Amino acid sequence: MARHRVTRRTFLEATAAGASVVVGFPLPLRAQPKTFKIGVIHPVTGALAEPGQACRLGAQMAADAINAAGGIKAKGIKLELVVGDTQTKPENGRVEAERVVNHGAQMLMGSFDSGSTAAMVSVAQQRRVPLLIDIAAADPITANVAKSVKEGQQKVQYVYRNFPTGSSFGRKAVQYFSEIFKEANASPKRVVLMYCNDLFGQNQARGLQAAHKAANPSWEIVEAIPWPEPPSDLSTEISKAKAAKPDVIAPITRPASALLLFPEIRKQRIEIMGVVGPGSPGLYESGQLAALKDDLEYVLTSVPWANFKNPKTNAVAEEYRRRSGGKTFDTNSGYSYDGMFVIADILERAASLEDPDAIVDAMKKTNFGSGLMQYGGPVVFNELGDNPNAIPTMIQILSQKPVAVWPREAALQKLVFPRPRA
Repeated sequence: MARHRVTRRTFLEATAAGASVVVGFPLPLRAQPKTFKIGVIHPVTGALAEPGQACRLGAQMAADAINAAGGIKAKGIKLELVVGDTQTKPENGRVEAERVVNHGAQMLMGSFDSGSTAAMVSVAQQRRVPLLIDIAAADPITANVAKSVKEGQQKVQYVYRNFPTGSSFGRKAVQYFSEIFKEANASPKRVVLMYCNDLFGQNQARGLQAAHKAANPSWEIVEAIPWPEPPSDLSTEISKAKAAKPDVIAPITRPASALLLFPEIRKQRIEIMGVVGPGSPGLYESGQLAALKDDLEYVLTSVPWANFKNPKTNAVAEEYRRRSGGKTFDTNSGYSYDGMFVIADILERAASLEDPDAIVDAMKKTNFGSGLMQYGGPVVFNELGDNPNAIPTMIQILSQKPVAVWPREAALQKLVFPRPRA
Protein backbone atom coordinates (compact mmCIF):
# COMPACT_ATOMS: atom_id res chain seq x y z
CA MET A 1 0.00 0.00 0.00
CA ALA A 2 1.43 3.34 -1.04
CA ARG A 3 2.05 5.92 1.66
CA HIS A 4 1.22 9.56 0.85
CA ARG A 5 3.23 12.34 2.44
CA VAL A 6 1.29 15.44 3.49
CA THR A 7 3.22 18.53 2.41
CA ARG A 8 2.74 22.10 3.63
CA ARG A 9 1.39 22.99 0.22
CA THR A 10 -1.28 20.27 0.18
CA PHE A 11 -2.26 21.19 3.76
CA LEU A 12 -2.72 24.86 2.86
CA GLU A 13 -4.63 23.96 -0.29
CA ALA A 14 -6.94 21.71 1.67
CA THR A 15 -7.59 24.23 4.43
CA ALA A 16 -8.14 26.98 1.88
CA ALA A 17 -10.77 24.81 0.23
CA GLY A 18 -12.81 24.73 3.44
CA ALA A 19 -12.69 23.56 7.01
CA SER A 20 -14.87 20.53 6.24
CA VAL A 21 -12.05 18.89 4.30
CA VAL A 22 -8.49 18.69 5.59
CA VAL A 23 -6.15 16.28 3.78
CA GLY A 24 -9.00 14.02 2.80
CA PHE A 25 -10.57 13.49 6.23
CA PRO A 26 -14.04 15.03 6.69
CA LEU A 27 -14.83 17.04 9.81
CA PRO A 28 -18.35 17.35 11.20
CA LEU A 29 -20.19 20.36 9.79
CA ARG A 30 -21.43 22.92 12.28
CA ALA A 31 -24.43 25.12 11.58
CA GLN A 32 -23.47 28.76 11.28
CA PRO A 33 -25.27 30.94 13.83
CA LYS A 34 -28.06 33.07 12.40
CA THR A 35 -27.33 36.78 12.25
CA PHE A 36 -29.33 39.96 11.96
CA LYS A 37 -27.60 42.35 9.57
CA ILE A 38 -27.38 46.05 10.38
CA GLY A 39 -26.12 48.55 7.82
CA VAL A 40 -23.80 50.95 9.66
CA ILE A 41 -22.94 53.97 7.53
CA HIS A 42 -20.58 56.82 8.43
CA PRO A 43 -17.99 59.08 6.71
CA VAL A 44 -14.81 57.09 7.40
CA THR A 45 -12.85 58.85 4.65
CA GLY A 46 -12.77 62.50 3.56
CA ALA A 47 -13.01 65.64 5.68
CA LEU A 48 -15.21 64.00 8.34
CA ALA A 49 -13.11 60.84 8.61
CA GLU A 50 -12.05 61.28 12.24
CA PRO A 51 -15.56 61.50 13.73
CA GLY A 52 -16.84 58.94 11.21
CA GLN A 53 -14.18 56.43 12.21
CA ALA A 54 -15.05 57.05 15.87
CA CYS A 55 -18.69 56.25 15.09
CA ARG A 56 -17.78 53.03 13.30
CA LEU A 57 -15.52 51.83 16.12
CA GLY A 58 -18.14 52.69 18.74
CA ALA A 59 -20.76 50.69 16.83
CA GLN A 60 -18.40 47.74 16.35
CA MET A 61 -17.42 47.68 20.02
CA ALA A 62 -21.08 47.66 21.03
CA ALA A 63 -21.91 44.85 18.59
CA ASP A 64 -18.95 42.86 19.91
CA ALA A 65 -20.16 43.34 23.49
CA ILE A 66 -23.74 42.38 22.61
CA ASN A 67 -22.63 39.25 20.76
CA ALA A 68 -20.22 38.25 23.55
CA ALA A 69 -23.16 38.41 25.98
CA GLY A 70 -25.25 36.08 23.82
CA GLY A 71 -26.55 38.36 21.10
CA ILE A 72 -30.29 38.90 20.78
CA LYS A 73 -31.16 36.24 23.31
CA ALA A 74 -34.91 36.20 22.78
CA LYS A 75 -34.37 35.39 19.11
CA GLY A 76 -31.19 33.28 19.36
CA ILE A 77 -29.24 35.40 16.87
CA LYS A 78 -26.09 37.51 16.75
CA LEU A 79 -25.59 40.93 15.19
CA GLU A 80 -23.65 41.34 11.96
CA LEU A 81 -22.57 44.77 10.76
CA VAL A 82 -22.54 45.64 7.07
CA VAL A 83 -20.48 48.82 7.02
CA GLY A 84 -20.62 51.70 4.56
CA ASP A 85 -18.57 54.84 3.91
CA THR A 86 -20.17 58.04 2.62
CA GLN A 87 -16.69 59.48 1.90
CA THR A 88 -17.99 62.77 3.40
CA LYS A 89 -20.24 63.23 0.36
CA PRO A 90 -23.91 63.84 1.30
CA GLU A 91 -25.24 62.17 -1.84
CA ASN A 92 -23.47 58.95 -0.88
CA GLY A 93 -25.85 58.46 2.02
CA ARG A 94 -28.41 57.08 -0.40
CA VAL A 95 -25.84 55.16 -2.45
CA GLU A 96 -24.41 53.38 0.59
CA ALA A 97 -27.82 52.74 2.12
CA GLU A 98 -28.95 51.05 -1.10
CA ARG A 99 -25.76 49.00 -1.21
CA VAL A 100 -25.94 47.65 2.35
CA VAL A 101 -29.67 46.89 2.01
CA ASN A 102 -28.91 44.96 -1.18
CA HIS A 103 -26.35 43.03 0.90
CA GLY A 104 -29.04 41.98 3.34
CA ALA A 105 -29.17 44.76 5.95
CA GLN A 106 -32.50 44.62 7.79
CA MET A 107 -31.90 47.83 9.75
CA LEU A 108 -29.78 50.93 9.18
CA MET A 109 -27.79 53.13 11.55
CA GLY A 110 -25.94 56.35 10.76
CA SER A 111 -24.62 58.57 9.56
CA PHE A 112 -23.10 61.49 11.53
CA ASP A 113 -23.58 64.10 8.78
CA SER A 114 -27.08 65.57 8.43
CA GLY A 115 -26.81 65.78 4.64
CA SER A 116 -25.94 62.12 4.13
CA THR A 117 -28.45 61.05 6.79
CA ALA A 118 -31.21 62.94 4.98
CA ALA A 119 -30.22 61.05 1.83
CA MET A 120 -30.53 57.73 3.69
CA VAL A 121 -34.11 58.52 4.72
CA SER A 122 -35.56 57.95 1.25
CA VAL A 123 -34.04 54.45 1.16
CA ALA A 124 -35.37 53.62 4.61
CA GLN A 125 -38.87 54.75 3.67
CA GLN A 126 -38.97 53.26 0.17
CA ARG A 127 -37.38 49.94 1.08
CA ARG A 128 -39.13 49.67 4.48
CA VAL A 129 -35.86 49.33 6.39
CA PRO A 130 -35.96 50.86 9.89
CA LEU A 131 -33.28 53.52 10.40
CA LEU A 132 -31.93 54.57 13.78
CA ILE A 133 -30.08 57.86 13.52
CA ASP A 134 -27.17 57.70 15.93
CA ILE A 135 -25.83 61.16 15.06
CA ALA A 136 -27.36 63.92 12.87
CA ALA A 137 -29.08 67.01 14.24
CA ALA A 138 -31.06 68.66 11.41
CA ASP A 139 -34.70 68.80 12.56
CA PRO A 140 -36.30 68.14 9.12
CA ILE A 141 -34.75 64.66 8.87
CA THR A 142 -37.41 63.18 11.14
CA ALA A 143 -39.97 65.99 11.09
CA ASN A 144 -40.58 65.74 7.33
CA VAL A 145 -41.21 61.99 7.53
CA ALA A 146 -43.52 62.38 10.53
CA LYS A 147 -45.48 65.06 8.66
CA SER A 148 -45.74 62.88 5.56
CA VAL A 149 -47.12 59.99 7.61
CA LYS A 150 -49.54 62.25 9.49
CA GLU A 151 -50.89 63.63 6.20
CA GLY A 152 -51.32 60.13 4.78
CA GLN A 153 -48.67 60.42 2.09
CA GLN A 154 -46.74 57.53 3.66
CA LYS A 155 -48.09 54.75 5.86
CA VAL A 156 -45.27 54.12 8.33
CA GLN A 157 -42.38 56.13 9.73
CA TYR A 158 -39.21 54.02 9.57
CA VAL A 159 -36.85 56.78 10.76
CA TYR A 160 -36.08 57.44 14.44
CA ARG A 161 -33.33 59.46 16.09
CA ASN A 162 -31.40 59.08 19.34
CA PHE A 163 -29.56 62.43 19.18
CA PRO A 164 -30.42 66.04 20.02
CA THR A 165 -32.07 68.04 17.25
CA GLY A 166 -30.79 71.40 16.11
CA SER A 167 -33.66 73.16 17.88
CA SER A 168 -32.92 71.35 21.15
CA PHE A 169 -29.23 72.19 20.76
CA GLY A 170 -30.26 75.83 20.42
CA ARG A 171 -32.46 75.83 23.52
CA LYS A 172 -29.79 74.16 25.65
CA ALA A 173 -27.06 76.43 24.30
CA VAL A 174 -28.97 79.57 25.29
CA GLN A 175 -29.67 78.05 28.72
CA TYR A 176 -26.07 76.94 29.26
CA PHE A 177 -24.56 80.20 27.98
CA SER A 178 -26.64 82.19 30.47
CA GLU A 179 -25.94 79.78 33.33
CA ILE A 180 -22.17 79.65 32.87
CA PHE A 181 -21.94 83.42 32.52
CA LYS A 182 -23.79 83.74 35.83
CA GLU A 183 -21.73 80.97 37.46
CA ALA A 184 -18.53 82.75 36.40
CA ASN A 185 -19.86 86.13 37.60
CA ALA A 186 -19.25 87.47 34.10
CA SER A 187 -21.49 89.67 31.96
CA PRO A 188 -20.71 89.32 28.25
CA LYS A 189 -23.17 91.31 26.16
CA ARG A 190 -22.13 90.85 22.54
CA VAL A 191 -22.02 87.38 20.93
CA VAL A 192 -21.01 86.78 17.32
CA LEU A 193 -22.41 83.58 15.81
CA MET A 194 -20.25 82.00 13.11
CA TYR A 195 -21.30 78.86 11.25
CA CYS A 196 -20.60 76.47 8.39
CA ASN A 197 -23.15 77.10 5.65
CA ASP A 198 -24.25 73.50 5.06
CA LEU A 199 -27.45 71.71 6.14
CA PHE A 200 -26.09 71.01 9.61
CA GLY A 201 -24.69 74.50 10.20
CA GLN A 202 -27.77 76.28 8.89
CA ASN A 203 -30.04 74.17 11.09
CA GLN A 204 -27.88 74.68 14.19
CA ALA A 205 -27.69 78.43 13.58
CA ARG A 206 -31.46 78.71 13.14
CA GLY A 207 -31.96 76.71 16.33
CA LEU A 208 -29.73 79.03 18.35
CA GLN A 209 -31.27 82.19 16.92
CA ALA A 210 -34.84 80.98 17.52
CA ALA A 211 -34.04 79.93 21.08
CA HIS A 212 -32.32 83.26 21.75
CA LYS A 213 -35.34 85.19 20.50
CA ALA A 214 -37.68 83.11 22.66
CA ALA A 215 -35.58 83.38 25.83
CA ASN A 216 -34.49 87.02 25.42
CA PRO A 217 -31.37 86.62 27.61
CA SER A 218 -29.11 89.42 28.84
CA TRP A 219 -26.68 88.89 25.95
CA GLU A 220 -27.26 89.73 22.29
CA ILE A 221 -26.34 87.98 19.03
CA VAL A 222 -24.92 91.02 17.25
CA GLU A 223 -23.82 89.28 14.06
CA ALA A 224 -24.34 85.93 12.29
CA ILE A 225 -21.55 85.10 9.85
CA PRO A 226 -21.67 82.01 7.59
CA TRP A 227 -18.82 80.50 5.59
CA PRO A 228 -18.84 77.96 2.75
CA GLU A 229 -17.98 74.45 3.96
CA PRO A 230 -15.24 73.37 3.56
CA PRO A 231 -13.61 76.81 3.51
CA SER A 232 -10.29 77.68 1.91
CA ASP A 233 -9.72 80.82 3.99
CA LEU A 234 -11.59 82.48 6.87
CA SER A 235 -9.67 85.76 7.18
CA THR A 236 -12.56 87.81 5.77
CA GLU A 237 -15.11 86.22 8.09
CA ILE A 238 -12.88 86.73 11.13
CA SER A 239 -12.29 90.37 10.16
CA LYS A 240 -16.04 90.86 10.01
CA ALA A 241 -16.41 89.21 13.42
CA LYS A 242 -13.68 91.43 14.88
CA ALA A 243 -15.42 94.54 13.57
CA ALA A 244 -18.55 93.57 15.53
CA LYS A 245 -16.57 93.94 18.79
CA PRO A 246 -17.69 90.63 20.33
CA ASP A 247 -17.31 89.55 23.93
CA VAL A 248 -17.85 85.94 22.87
CA ILE A 249 -17.51 84.09 19.57
CA ALA A 250 -19.98 81.21 19.17
CA PRO A 251 -18.78 78.96 16.30
CA ILE A 252 -20.62 76.09 14.64
CA THR A 253 -17.82 74.24 12.88
CA ARG A 254 -16.78 71.15 11.02
CA PRO A 255 -13.31 69.72 11.71
CA ALA A 256 -11.88 71.26 8.52
CA SER A 257 -13.23 74.74 9.23
CA ALA A 258 -12.13 74.65 12.88
CA LEU A 259 -8.56 74.09 11.67
CA LEU A 260 -8.73 77.45 9.87
CA LEU A 261 -10.94 79.36 12.30
CA PHE A 262 -8.89 79.22 15.50
CA PRO A 263 -5.46 80.11 14.07
CA GLU A 264 -7.13 83.05 12.32
CA ILE A 265 -8.73 84.24 15.58
CA ARG A 266 -5.27 84.18 17.17
CA LYS A 267 -3.64 85.83 14.14
CA GLN A 268 -6.09 88.74 14.12
CA ARG A 269 -5.78 89.13 17.91
CA ILE A 270 -9.46 89.40 18.67
CA GLU A 271 -9.93 90.47 22.30
CA ILE A 272 -12.73 88.26 23.60
CA MET A 273 -13.77 86.74 26.91
CA GLY A 274 -13.93 83.33 25.31
CA VAL A 275 -15.11 80.98 22.59
CA VAL A 276 -18.35 79.19 23.49
CA GLY A 277 -19.78 76.84 20.87
CA PRO A 278 -23.52 76.05 20.67
CA GLY A 279 -22.78 72.51 19.48
CA SER A 280 -20.71 71.08 16.64
CA PRO A 281 -17.77 68.81 15.83
CA GLY A 282 -14.24 70.05 15.38
CA LEU A 283 -13.63 71.40 18.88
CA TYR A 284 -12.84 68.31 20.96
CA GLU A 285 -11.65 65.35 18.84
CA SER A 286 -8.18 63.92 19.43
CA GLY A 287 -6.93 64.91 15.97
CA GLN A 288 -8.22 68.45 16.39
CA LEU A 289 -6.57 68.80 19.80
CA ALA A 290 -3.27 67.57 18.38
CA ALA A 291 -3.44 70.00 15.45
CA LEU A 292 -4.76 73.12 17.20
CA LYS A 293 -3.05 72.68 20.58
CA ASP A 294 -3.24 75.92 22.61
CA ASP A 295 -5.72 77.49 20.20
CA LEU A 296 -8.39 75.17 21.68
CA GLU A 297 -7.41 75.66 25.32
CA TYR A 298 -10.35 77.03 27.38
CA VAL A 299 -12.79 76.66 24.47
CA LEU A 300 -16.27 75.72 25.70
CA THR A 301 -18.79 73.86 23.57
CA SER A 302 -22.22 72.36 24.19
CA VAL A 303 -22.16 68.81 22.83
CA PRO A 304 -23.66 65.42 23.70
CA TRP A 305 -21.12 63.82 26.02
CA ALA A 306 -20.42 60.58 27.84
CA ASN A 307 -21.41 60.20 31.49
CA PHE A 308 -17.98 59.61 33.00
CA LYS A 309 -19.51 59.40 36.47
CA ASN A 310 -20.79 55.97 35.40
CA PRO A 311 -18.16 53.22 36.07
CA LYS A 312 -19.34 51.27 33.02
CA THR A 313 -18.68 54.29 30.81
CA ASN A 314 -15.12 54.47 32.10
CA ALA A 315 -14.56 50.77 31.41
CA VAL A 316 -15.84 51.12 27.84
CA ALA A 317 -13.79 54.31 27.41
CA GLU A 318 -10.64 52.45 28.43
CA GLU A 319 -11.35 49.69 25.90
CA TYR A 320 -12.01 52.35 23.26
CA ARG A 321 -8.70 54.00 24.10
CA ARG A 322 -6.90 50.70 23.54
CA ARG A 323 -8.67 49.90 20.29
CA SER A 324 -8.38 53.41 18.85
CA GLY A 325 -4.72 54.00 19.61
CA GLY A 326 -5.26 56.33 22.55
CA LYS A 327 -8.28 58.41 21.51
CA THR A 328 -11.04 59.70 23.79
CA PHE A 329 -14.47 58.06 23.99
CA ASP A 330 -16.51 61.08 22.90
CA THR A 331 -19.75 62.29 21.35
CA ASN A 332 -19.30 60.27 18.18
CA SER A 333 -18.09 56.94 19.52
CA GLY A 334 -20.48 57.22 22.46
CA TYR A 335 -23.70 57.85 20.58
CA SER A 336 -22.91 55.12 18.05
CA TYR A 337 -22.15 52.73 20.93
CA ASP A 338 -25.45 53.57 22.62
CA GLY A 339 -27.26 53.40 19.29
CA MET A 340 -26.27 49.78 18.80
CA PHE A 341 -27.52 48.87 22.28
CA VAL A 342 -30.81 50.66 21.56
CA ILE A 343 -31.14 48.54 18.41
CA ALA A 344 -30.43 45.37 20.42
CA ASP A 345 -33.13 46.37 22.90
CA ILE A 346 -35.58 46.93 20.03
CA LEU A 347 -34.79 43.55 18.47
CA GLU A 348 -35.25 41.76 21.79
CA ARG A 349 -38.78 43.17 22.05
CA ALA A 350 -39.89 43.01 18.40
CA ALA A 351 -42.65 40.47 17.69
CA SER A 352 -40.89 39.50 14.45
CA LEU A 353 -37.53 40.34 12.93
CA GLU A 354 -38.76 39.47 9.45
CA ASP A 355 -41.44 42.17 9.51
CA PRO A 356 -40.05 45.74 9.45
CA ASP A 357 -43.34 47.10 10.76
CA ALA A 358 -43.01 44.86 13.83
CA ILE A 359 -39.55 46.33 14.40
CA VAL A 360 -41.02 49.84 14.10
CA ASP A 361 -43.71 48.94 16.64
CA ALA A 362 -40.94 47.96 19.06
CA MET A 363 -39.01 51.17 18.28
CA LYS A 364 -42.04 53.28 19.21
CA LYS A 365 -42.24 51.56 22.61
CA THR A 366 -38.54 52.00 23.44
CA ASN A 367 -37.72 52.95 27.03
CA PHE A 368 -33.99 52.28 27.30
CA GLY A 369 -32.22 53.48 30.42
CA SER A 370 -28.79 51.84 30.19
CA GLY A 371 -26.98 54.29 27.90
CA LEU A 372 -23.48 55.59 28.54
CA MET A 373 -24.12 59.17 27.44
CA GLN A 374 -25.57 62.05 29.45
CA TYR A 375 -29.35 61.93 29.01
CA GLY A 376 -32.24 63.75 30.63
CA GLY A 377 -34.05 60.42 31.07
CA PRO A 378 -34.39 57.08 29.26
CA VAL A 379 -34.19 56.80 25.48
CA VAL A 380 -37.75 57.21 24.22
CA PHE A 381 -39.17 58.42 20.92
CA ASN A 382 -41.82 61.13 20.58
CA GLU A 383 -44.38 61.75 17.85
CA LEU A 384 -41.67 63.06 15.50
CA GLY A 385 -39.43 60.05 16.07
CA ASP A 386 -36.93 62.02 18.18
CA ASN A 387 -35.60 61.31 21.67
CA PRO A 388 -36.53 64.36 23.81
CA ASN A 389 -34.15 63.12 26.53
CA ALA A 390 -31.07 63.40 24.28
CA ILE A 391 -29.35 66.50 25.63
CA PRO A 392 -25.92 68.11 25.36
CA THR A 393 -23.36 68.81 28.08
CA MET A 394 -21.08 71.83 28.21
CA ILE A 395 -17.49 70.66 27.93
CA GLN A 396 -14.28 72.66 28.06
CA ILE A 397 -10.78 72.00 26.83
CA LEU A 398 -8.60 72.07 29.94
CA SER A 399 -4.95 70.98 29.81
CA GLN A 400 -5.62 69.76 26.26
CA LYS A 401 -8.42 67.42 27.32
CA PRO A 402 -12.20 67.74 26.88
CA VAL A 403 -13.90 67.76 30.30
CA ALA A 404 -17.56 68.12 31.33
CA VAL A 405 -18.02 71.40 33.23
CA TRP A 406 -21.78 72.09 33.05
CA PRO A 407 -24.51 71.46 34.17
CA ARG A 408 -23.28 71.16 37.72
CA GLU A 409 -24.52 67.58 38.17
CA ALA A 410 -22.50 66.44 35.14
CA ALA A 411 -19.36 68.48 35.84
CA LEU A 412 -16.04 66.80 36.51
CA GLN A 413 -14.09 70.06 36.80
CA LYS A 414 -14.86 73.71 37.47
CA LEU A 415 -15.25 75.80 34.33
CA VAL A 416 -12.81 78.59 33.51
CA PHE A 417 -14.44 81.76 32.13
CA PRO A 418 -13.38 84.31 31.02
CA ARG A 419 -10.34 82.63 29.56
CA PRO A 420 -7.04 83.80 31.08
CA ARG A 421 -5.24 86.45 29.08
CA ALA A 422 -1.99 85.34 27.47
